[in-house]
Amino acid sequence: MSIFSDNIRFLRTQKNLSQQELADQILMSRVRYSKYEDGRSEAPYELLIRISKYFNLSIDLLLTVDIRKYPLEDVLKLPDNRIVLPVVVDQLGNNSIEIVPQKASMGYLSGYSDPEYIESLQRISLPFLTNGKYRAFPAQGDSMPPFKDGSYIIGKYVENIDDLKPNKSYVFVTLNDGISYKRFKAKKEKSITVAADNSFYQPYDISLSEIVEIWQYASGIFPNDFEPDNFENYNLKDMFLVLRKDIELLNDKLSKN
Repeated sequence: MSIFSDNIRFLRTQKNLSQQELADQILMSRVRYSKYEDGRSEAPYELLIRISKYFNLSIDLLLTVDIRKYPLEDVLKLPDNRIVLPVVVDQLGNNSIEIVPQKASMGYLSGYSDPEYIESLQRISLPFLTNGKYRAFPAQGDSMPPFKDGSYIIGKYVENIDDLKPNKSYVFVTLNDGISYKRFKAKKEKSITVAADNSFYQPYDISLSEIVEIWQYASGIFPNDFEPDNFENYNLKDMFLVLRKDIELLNDKLSKN
C-alpha cells in the first residue's frame, strides 16, 4: 500500500463511487484501476493527470500527503491545491495560530509545505483574530522597530499577491531570505519593492519567483521586557545614517574624479 493508494480509495469513498464507476470516469477498466488502489501497480503519469483533474487535487498532494488526516472541508483552499494550512479551532471555536519557534525559524522554509511539520508547531488562540488563517513568526534583527529579537509577528495569510496594499507591513517567506518582515511599496512586472521601517536600510526588490508565502501583519507578541519608548538597538541609528551619508558623498566625489 502507498499514500497514493490510500488517497484514491479515500477520495472514491467520499464521493460514494464504486471502483467501476470511478474507472469509467477516468477511462479505464475496473481491473486496472483496482491494481492502483490496492497498491499492486504504480500509476503512470498520464493516469495521475486524469485522477488529479477529476478530484481537483494536485499530483503532489495525491502522492505525498495523507489527505485522510486533513478533511477537505476544514482546509483553507490555496493556489495549486496546496494543503498546508489546515484551519484548526480550539474548544471555544477560535482559530488556532501556529507559532514558528525562534530557534527553528530556518527550518520553516523546508517545512512550510509539510503538514506534519505544521501540525508539530505549538498553537495559541486570540479571539479577536478571526476570518482568516494566522501564523506567528519570530522577529529578527533591527529593521522593523518596535519588533526586536524575542518578539513575534502574527500574520494573516495572503492568497493573492495583487491583494498587497502599499505601505502595509507583511511577513515575506522567500527562497533566498527565508522569513523577513517588511513594508510593501510597489509591484512591478516580475518583482515587488519592499522597505524596512528602520531608515538605515535601503528598499530592495524581491523577485516574484522567489516568493513562497505572504502574511499581512495582524498583531504582535512582545517579550516581557518590552519598552515601546526605549529601543537600545536604535540609539545608534543616527550615527549609522550619518556614516552612510558620508560614504555616499565620498563615492560621489570619487566617481567625479
